[in-house]
Amino acid sequence: MVQQKIIVIVGPTASGKSDLSIKLARKFNGEVISADSRQVYRGMDIGTGKVTKKEQKLVPHHLLNIANPKIIFSVSKFKKLAQQKIKDILKRNKLPIIVGGTGQYIDTLIYDLALPEVPPNYKLRAKLEKQSTEQLFARLQKLDPERANNIDRYNPRRLIRALEIVISTGKPVPFWSTNPYSLSPKHYNVLWLGLNPKDLDKRISTRLSARIKQGMIAEIKKLHIAGVSWKRLYDFGLEYRWIASYLKNEISKIKMEEELLRAINQYSKRQMTWFKRNKKINWLSSLNKAEILTAKFLKS
Repeated sequence: MVQQKIIVIVGPTASGKSDLSIKLARKFNGEVISADSRQVYRGMDIGTGKVTKKEQKLVPHHLLNIANPKIIFSVSKFKKLAQQKIKDILKRNKLPIIVGGTGQYIDTLIYDLALPEVPPNYKLRAKLEKQSTEQLFARLQKLDPERANNIDRYNPRRLIRALEIVISTGKPVPFWSTNPYSLSPKHYNVLWLGLNPKDLDKRISTRLSARIKQGMIAEIKKLHIAGVSWKRLYDFGLEYRWIASYLKNEISKIKMEEELLRAINQYSKRQMTWFKRNKKINWLSSLNKAEILTAKFLKS
């Protein structure tokens, strides 16, 4: 079976992945598939750093704005839809470019990983929801240290799901108890490109200020007015968590901005912890290097 060629662009938040994906797509006749666990939701544009409508006109983008923010969108759903999009793009003789910072989404897709078939345990969830995020994280650290090392420790939804799997099966979450990078992708010939600029902290700070000026607070307030609960916004983490707390008058605007900046920087470090496990990623010293590697990959 001939493996189809695809490009995967990874890196922490604010590293420039979207700009690079558009540049490569325009040069090499490609289309972009977003691998971002929050950009799938409608109405979450500024807060997730979604590409603008103008940018979407430059290059076709897929798996944006496909889900209702009131309803949980799973990694298995992403995997199924992304596989369909890749097949469709290849059928039209175009180059699929997967881009995003959600490592679990990307690795599950590329390595066709089996996901744990653990149905929701609502009784257990109800008990876990009574615990603080700190208590949930401490329990996960004890039961599954490897998963705890790679999870968003401030995201109660993900903590509860991880604990649900571990408690139900009596075993670590399967994905993190194995090393997928020792495997070869079943269906794809992949060129991995990575971005991790040295001035990332500055880029994160600049982007956060720009998003607040752009209307991120109003966007999140609008989501709540449209029926997205405070709890649901809190579960989205980062911008949604801290701005929700501000909108509920739990913290000041200055405190919100300080804590949010700290949280985003911490998140970027967790992203890099995930991606550094994959030794196949070509970490780019320049954007020209990406074009050179891509041209060579497509000719091989």
